[in-house]
Amino acid sequence: MKALYPFLAVVALALIAYIGVGVAGMNVLFGVVLPYMALALFIGGFVFRVARWASSPVPFRITTTCGQQKSLPWIKSSYFESPHNNLGVIGRMALEVFTFRSLFRNTRMELRDKKLFYGGEQLLWAAGLVFHYSFLIVVLRHFRFFTEPVPFFVPIIQAADGFFQLGVPTIYITTMAILAAPTYLFVRRVLVPQVRYISLPSDYFPLYLILGIALTGALMRHIYRVDVAAVKELAMGLFTFNPVVPQIAPLFYVHIFLVSVLLAYFPFSKLMHFGGIFLSPTRNLANNNRMRRHVNPWNHPVNVHTYQEWQEEFKDKLEAAGMPLDEDVIKPQGVQV
Repeated sequence: MKALYPFLAVVALALIAYIGVGVAGMNVLFGVVLPYMALALFIGGFVFRVARWASSPVPFRITTTCGQQKSLPWIKSSYFESPHNNLGVIGRMALEVFTFRSLFRNTRMELRDKKLFYGGEQLLWAAGLVFHYSFLIVVLRHFRFFTEPVPFFVPIIQAADGFFQLGVPTIYITTMAILAAPTYLFVRRVLVPQVRYISLPSDYFPLYLILGIALTGALMRHIYRVDVAAVKELAMGLFTFNPVVPQIAPLFYVHIFLVSVLLAYFPFSKLMHFGGIFLSPTRNLANNNRMRRHVNPWNHPVNVHTYQEWQEEFKDKLEAAGMPLDEDVIKPQGVQV
């Protein structure tokens, strides 16, 4: 049920857009009003979440590390695993953002014949990497609809993406990848018992949305052809805040409506790791606790009664009871202070 309800929700969203345009003729609503609203929600929600995280106090270093911390000069430290300066933090963050380094080293645990086995999760890492980079390339390729003249990098990306020149029109590598990678992530959530147990409807919903967006995009390119010139006219109008709504097949409005839903949903979901990773104190702080003392700047001054003060206050009673005093314990015998 956790996987079924989000699927039905995405199907219902697609039907709403298809009927709304194909039957009710609400092209302006689905082609102009909802995309602008979704973009406003995306930008506003994104800025709000990032600003809220940025204003959260981080009084001490809580860096997550898995390597030797820098201490004595003759002990070799792990520069990226346990960075002790900002340059190391930048390198570590770059590896995390561009290569998903921590996911590559993730391990899975399973029970076989009453024995515990640990294994790698490189397939999960590969699927995540392929999906994110495919999504990025698809977004960059779509710049040809929003700009005139088309940026110089778009034809280069298209040529590289269609390197194999399969089919007419050319089937892009990222088209297959952006369908395959989320499918694998979905199948993994369903078939692996441990992952299925911790999965929530909110984990399935964005997967279905992304698959729906990719599927409708592939259908428009290869099966149910749409007027590309009209699509660019609408996209250019939206981009220049001078919207024009030409006649386009309802399938396109299903596609753009699912994109709008994804944009509006993005800031309020786990997809915000896109911005949150840069503000995570477990990642963006140097692990230099042995090099310098970090004092919480938000500590309120409090009146304390130290042990030395307590001992001085009750010194007579401690001596009468035969209790050792600090000075007797730590002062070497025969040394006068």
